[in-house]
Amino acid sequence: MGRLCFLNAVGIDVSKGKSVVTILRPFGEVVASPVEVCHTDSALGELADTLKGLSGETKVIMENTGGYHLPIAYFLHEAGLTVCVVNALIIHNYGNNTIRKVKSDSADALKIANYGLSHWLELSVYVPENEIRHMLKAYSRQYNKYMKVKTALRNNLISLTDQVFPGVNELFSSPDRKSDGHRKWVDFVIRFWHPHCISLLSQKAFTTAYRNWCKSSGYNFSTSKAEDIYIESLGHINILPKNESTKMLITSAAKLINSISEIAHATAAEMKRLASLLPEYPIVMDFYGVGDILGPQIMAEIGDIYRFPKKSSLVCFAGLEPVENSSGKFRGDERISKQGSPHLRRALFLVMDCILMRAPANDPIFAFIDRKRTEGKHYYSYMAAGAAKFLRIYYARVKEHLDEIYP
Repeated sequence: MGRLCFLNAVGIDVSKGKSVVTILRPFGEVVASPVEVCHTDSALGELADTLKGLSGETKVIMENTGGYHLPIAYFLHEAGLTVCVVNALIIHNYGNNTIRKVKSDSADALKIANYGLSHWLELSVYVPENEIRHMLKAYSRQYNKYMKVKTALRNNLISLTDQVFPGVNELFSSPDRKSDGHRKWVDFVIRFWHPHCISLLSQKAFTTAYRNWCKSSGYNFSTSKAEDIYIESLGHINILPKNESTKMLITSAAKLINSISEIAHATAAEMKRLASLLPEYPIVMDFYGVGDILGPQIMAEIGDIYRFPKKSSLVCFAGLEPVENSSGKFRGDERISKQGSPHLRRALFLVMDCILMRAPANDPIFAFIDRKRTEGKHYYSYMAAGAAKFLRIYYARVKEHLDEIYP
């Protein structure tokens, strides 16, 4: 009984720039009441000295709050303290056995400390993420944000061009250019922003202008394509007139897309470079459906494979484990928990989509998905099952590879 009195649970409720810290011992003994601590070297240094001066075993417990907890977790870890970072949902669901709703930083700090005491032996120790992996994850998250912005801007440009040149975005089927991420139709509307920029010319004059533009912009030229474009430019009812205001409106929107495309392209290149520095890179890139974008993104979200004790832990982390939905005679549809990383699930579903489209004959994941599909499973059921299968194979192959490198 005496040994339990020397367990010090340090509950930290983290917020932006400051945290509330409290220290509890078993049986409700309050060693230190909740107090605010700023995220500065001096304040955290004083906190670390205080915690290291406590008698007995001390563990610092905090929630995983996106990026806000990282500075204080890293600082206290480097100071030699045992830091434990817990999923915020676990803390949220802990101890909700009252009808009173109390929400304050002090109450949350006490709740976190009590959770630490109740699950003392189950707490996993925080280990700072490898610098390359941390940078890779940051680049991966930013890339997704850039692509969302790019999609919104592209839809906006289509809406604008539909008022002057409907269907101009369908004139070219070229994918993003590998050198800078530009789309041909977007660059085209910067030069030919109104159908009258084409139709008021003769077909021969436009063909010459189009040839010169393709040469200066680095695109392939085709006489037949020039003829098709010229024909498509005729007979449109233009809501927006051909004047400087319309030109500024459309070209500005197109140039904005090119700017974000260049940023996203550079981000993807750096993401690939960072991923190539990690030892599991060749193994991950060998998976079917994993390309230069999705491969690094999956690696970024999973991180160090050794932080997962078994395959099911990785599946749980992705939120892909099946959840029973039944009560009495009711049996609900099959579903997954969705309590894990949404970024990882998104990347995995894109890989599954690619596998379904290509239907590789000897791929074990496609064979598994196809079998589930023939059994009559719902689309989301066999997609989630395929993603979970992918993670189990990923875990086995990557771990085997790393065990060979680091025996």
